[in-house]
Amino acid sequence: MGMLLRHAILMASVVISAALSGVPFAIEARAQTAAARAVPTFEVDPGWPKLPAKFKLGDQSSFAVDARDNVWLLHRPRTLRPEQAAMAAPPVVVFDPAGNFIKAWGGAGAGFEWPGREHGIHIDHKGYVWIGGNSCPTRGQPGVTDDQLLKFTQDGKLVMQIGHANQSKGNADTQNLHRPADAWVHPQSNEVFVADGYGNHRIIVFDADTGVFKRMWGAFGNRPVDDDHCEVEGPTSFALGNGPPSFNIPHAIRVADSDGMVYVADRENRRVQMFLPDGTFVKQLARTDIPFAKDLALSPDREQQFLYVGGGKGIMVVDRKTLDVVGKIEPPGIIGTGHHIATDSKGNIYIAQPSRGIQKLSFEGMSTVSR
Repeated sequence: MGMLLRHAILMASVVISAALSGVPFAIEARAQTAAARAVPTFEVDPGWPKLPAKFKLGDQSSFAVDARDNVWLLHRPRTLRPEQAAMAAPPVVVFDPAGNFIKAWGGAGAGFEWPGREHGIHIDHKGYVWIGGNSCPTRGQPGVTDDQLLKFTQDGKLVMQIGHANQSKGNADTQNLHRPADAWVHPQSNEVFVADGYGNHRIIVFDADTGVFKRMWGAFGNRPVDDDHCEVEGPTSFALGNGPPSFNIPHAIRVADSDGMVYVADRENRRVQMFLPDGTFVKQLARTDIPFAKDLALSPDREQQFLYVGGGKGIMVVDRKTLDVVGKIEPPGIIGTGHHIATDSKGNIYIAQPSRGIQKLSFEGMSTVSR
């Protein structure tokens, strides 16, 4: 069965299910009454990682995990205090699964425009490293707006740059980004999906090998519209219903391997939206009563049955297909929801929290809980 046909069948089943149940696609999170189910449990690993004494880290922004379960941290050396600047680690720092330091690289170089404010990192299925930033003139490197996405080898050699700094022409621009927050490559289609992000308010998709533009969309699959400003401005109140018609900082993006479903953390609107790969809106999960949709990660099982969503005091466990909240991750000592999070093949979660540091949550197995 072709991918488009599978997506059409999935969309039809969602429509029929919603019609029969009387529940609209856009749903507010609600108390669950279904039977108990097994959910993952975690404990904080207090000894992870082991950074060499010669290095200092700036604000820790994002994590990615490669095929060997090595953990890649992207941090912001420019945020260190002047007296610590000489000890700044390069922006990309790599640890093995046990937290031992492997290598570090990154920063300004010939032939590319390194981000003025490091934000997101992703390792794709071919091992390439994708890096974006969210600098604007008043938040980040003075005079620099990050309108580019960079693709490197794991040794820091540039492979491709999409867009150029200070060149965005808004949400209709298919050549440049505008302060992109996150990126994710879908192996089956070899497309890079970008949460674009802080300046633009859209998802934009490119061919991962050539950088050729493929498509874009906004919240609910709408046409994205311009609303550009450097400062983060979330709603001051949240009404019942679907919420605003546009994204307000699409901050994290994940694409499921098996069916290509796209999940977007619309951070300031406190919701996760789910799309077909072509941008067709399916449903959303909103939690307007708490800070929600800070970041996203997928569980590593074959079906990727869980979507991890930063919210409240920790991370919520969400059924990926229904968007029902089925559990929460708040072990003693957790540093919070995270800014960006990542999972490895063993089920562990890595949290990058600029104001509080970095942390590994060790997977401790499944536990049955009542819902």
